[in-house]
Amino acid sequence: MKNFLVAIVFVIVGTGSVMAQTKVAHVNSQTLLDTLPSRKLAIVKLQEFESNGVKELQEMEADFNAAVAKYQAGAADMSPILVKIEEEKLMKKQQALQEREQSLNSEMQAYSQELNTPILGMVQKAVKVVSERLKINYVIDESVTLYFAGGTDITNQVITELLKMDKQ
Repeated sequence: MKNFLVAIVFVIVGTGSVMAQTKVAHVNSQTLLDTLPSRKLAIVKLQEFESNGVKELQEMEADFNAAVAKYQAGAADMSPILVKIEEEKLMKKQQALQEREQSLNSEMQAYSQELNTPILGMVQKAVKVVSERLKINYVIDESVTLYFAGGTDITNQVITELLKMDKQ
């Protein structure tokens, strides 16, 4: 039991000395992302992709609405079999519209990830370079921290490093 208490004391004292040597810094990740030209280009590409998808869906919806209007105008003169066939066609068009919308959403997510993955990797690399240069142990993102006081703000140093990397 006595050995156990001695071990706990050593762990506590050892942890205290390690904590005293720990250096913490913070960055504002949104500021980092907002300053990158490649990020701005990625946003433009993503918006263009989204705009094309919305246009496609609007065209499909207009086609569906025209088919519904045509059906409603002529349904009174159709035989029961023709009504059933036309209703099935309309259901298939509506289903295709819904499926395309879901497909576009997942394509949008995949494209966003494809565009953002290298950018986020570059941000992490720049933070690592600056942290190693300044001998910092932990870097916290201000935008997801409820409270922080102290530490070193390395946002500007990381921006400088990011802009160098982004040019390459």
